[in-house]
Amino acid sequence: MAKFTWRRGVTALAVVPLLALAACSSSGGKTETASTGGGGGQAVDTPRIKIAMVTHAAAGDTFWDIVRKGAETAAKKDNVDLLYSGDAEGGRQAQLVQQAIDQKVDGIVVTLAKPEALKDVVKKAVDAGIPVVSMNAGEDQSKALGAFTHFGQSDKLAGVTVGQRLASEGIKHPICVIQEQGHVGLENRCAGVKENVPGTEILNVNGADMTSVSSTVSAKLQSTPDADAIIGLGAPFTLTIVKAVKESGSKVKVASFDLNGELAKAIDDGSVEFTVDQQPYLQGYGSVDSIWLNKVGGFKVGGGQQVYTGPAVIDKNNSADVLKFAEQGIR
Repeated sequence: MAKFTWRRGVTALAVVPLLALAACSSSGGKTETASTGGGGGQAVDTPRIKIAMVTHAAAGDTFWDIVRKGAETAAKKDNVDLLYSGDAEGGRQAQLVQQAIDQKVDGIVVTLAKPEALKDVVKKAVDAGIPVVSMNAGEDQSKALGAFTHFGQSDKLAGVTVGQRLASEGIKHPICVIQEQGHVGLENRCAGVKENVPGTEILNVNGADMTSVSSTVSAKLQSTPDADAIIGLGAPFTLTIVKAVKESGSKVKVASFDLNGELAKAIDDGSVEFTVDQQPYLQGYGSVDSIWLNKVGGFKVGGGQQVYTGPAVIDKNNSADVLKFAEQGIR
């Protein structure tokens, strides 16, 4: 299995043993509510509480299926009514958080990909006495906005990890493909790569349209003959990039961030060199569990520090080990 690189002063995530796996349904970026809870003696006997999870999930991004599966597993164990919703547009995501406040939920998990759009409504939640945990994106803004902890990786550190790996392989001119402009986490990833490989070039694509992603990448590769690597910032986008590279006849190496079963297979067969996994299942699980712990005992997981779930490098040396978990939908 991949090993973690833990930073000094950062709290490691202690995962409570999983008692049951909840069925996963694809969010697809839609605004929807999922209610999960324990049964058959599998859940705790603490009072049932309601937790809202509001993400910036984009349609078709399998990453969020894994986050949601982790959240549902924790909700089932903790006797939690989990209300899941997501929207890639910052203003609409803020509206979903406001809806959770209006429903008087017992806690809110929120991603902060667009912190400016969410700062006012997150403050409303905190002022209303609702504990807030941030997850996945916005680790630099989390504490200032009022969340008591954040679950995820440092996107800048993940980018540095990728940049160091590429530099060690002699890469000079990689293309870093951002699928959502204005997403602070994605921008930090490319910035981390560029910190170690100064020749890194940024390519913005429309991640909501995979056909457009493919054509934009193909055109860029044809007009940039000295490019020697291309980096996708999420598994579905990297897999689309792999197809574009093959169709264009380019010899660039492909690297990635994040993981799903299909990408694990692509690493195993050599189509993708490596990826940096932030373990989204742990993000969903830990975020819900930390709010439950806060409600039943006033605990604050992390002690005011971010709880890191990555980065963990997955390459051909360990992809087979990870693949069996990816096929279960938890990696």
